[in-house]
Amino acid sequence: MTQSVSITDLMMQSGVAFGTSGARGLVSAMKDRVCFAYTAAFLQHLSAIGQFAPSTHVAIAGDLRPSSPRIMAACAAAVRHMGGKVDHCGFVPSPAVAAYGFDRAIPSLMVTGSHIPDDRNGIKFNRIDGEVLKPDELAIRAQDVVLPDLFDGKGMLKDAASAEPLIDAATPYIARYVDAFGPRALAGMTLGVYEHSAVGRDILVALVEALGGRTVSLGRSDRFIPVDTEAVRPEDQQLAREWAADLQLDAILSTDGDSDRPLLADESGIWMRGDVLGILSARALGIAAIAMPVSCNSAVELSGLFDAVRRTRIGSPFVIEAMNALVTQGEASVCGYEANGGFLLATSVGVEGRTLAALPTRDAVLPILSVLVDARRRGVTLSALQAQLPARYTFSERLQACPTAQSQALIAHLEQGNEADILARLTDMFGELAGEATGIDRTDGLRIHFAGGDIIHLRPSGNAPELRCYTECDSTQRAASLNEQALALVRDYSVPT
Repeated sequence: MTQSVSITDLMMQSGVAFGTSGARGLVSAMKDRVCFAYTAAFLQHLSAIGQFAPSTHVAIAGDLRPSSPRIMAACAAAVRHMGGKVDHCGFVPSPAVAAYGFDRAIPSLMVTGSHIPDDRNGIKFNRIDGEVLKPDELAIRAQDVVLPDLFDGKGMLKDAASAEPLIDAATPYIARYVDAFGPRALAGMTLGVYEHSAVGRDILVALVEALGGRTVSLGRSDRFIPVDTEAVRPEDQQLAREWAADLQLDAILSTDGDSDRPLLADESGIWMRGDVLGILSARALGIAAIAMPVSCNSAVELSGLFDAVRRTRIGSPFVIEAMNALVTQGEASVCGYEANGGFLLATSVGVEGRTLAALPTRDAVLPILSVLVDARRRGVTLSALQAQLPARYTFSERLQACPTAQSQALIAHLEQGNEADILARLTDMFGELAGEATGIDRTDGLRIHFAGGDIIHLRPSGNAPELRCYTECDSTQRAASLNEQALALVRDYSVPT
């Protein structure tokens, strides 16, 4: 017996949120029925805009969380039910399956929870020409879908068998960068690869070796490790310093779980901030115009390296919208990057006489490789390369297990009244840490500027029960210390009722 369900109602009933980053929720809530319904709604929307029809291929991949194979099977069942054909790409990075889909003008989806713990997972959807954006999200949430009689009483598929052969999406992804940079681009470099449980760990090793570098594999894990490139765990910071000291490495490379966000440590094992990596990558590629979230390091403007800089709300869909606007305005080369290190290439660029095609989705590989190649070409270390930028340093951390409603209530309280009232309240709250509050930016969350040049930015996470805190100062130590103290204040702060 079939059943018609509203996606809006299903979101409320299941607790699995749907937004422009896709579906996210607890694994226990992401029943096969829910994942099937969201995938069907996605394809119904694509059908309405002429990007899906019966017999259309849909590429599916996943990360290495224990729950990913089951969710991939539920998504594949939805594709088949809608009359599509499944291109089963296995376990490859999010940008690899996206690139596979874009190259063939077919939809794709990635089962991943990115950096969050493996008691949660998600599904990221891509159109044939780019990521799902805000208008797509609203259209998908407005869908009603008819669910077939394929599920048991617990909402799980009665039969999840799949006969599709495995398709190789990794080889063309590797070739994309070997063709652009050349087989000697990393010759003479010894690079550690922190593999942990990243789905792209073997691809990263293969890429370095294909570009002439020598790899040392580090920290491979059979257990999922939630590596967050915006808030690197203390143990990962310590490991990198130890590896660099013991192994004489030129750099250490890594990614988050679905390998769309990079981690790159210098020769001392110090992890570079994602927004600094973005600036250096854009410079290495000769980019003219950049889009990035408001939380990113202001060294991008202070450097004077770029013709146009656009700041957006946090999230790749907003960065993509700003990139598209820059392309429409006629900018010759456009990229976007995020504080988490994700790098998006909106236009093709030339690399020493070769062409690297656009890839308008978060990618971990391009910023890592472009900066390493640039450092080798200039004959400097990564720390020396970073020192060429204006001395502005960022740091980010989070309060975990902080419900979104609680974070939003805090921000709403701090924003009450006119601007003079707000600045007075913020000075009263943070004055002992940073001095007088002189300005605010409400682009996304609450970004506070202080008279001495410090910045504190508070923002509820959009996909996890966390409150993010970003700080920017004139030294790394100051940025980290201010962040810790600001979070301690927020943790102990009681919002008046």
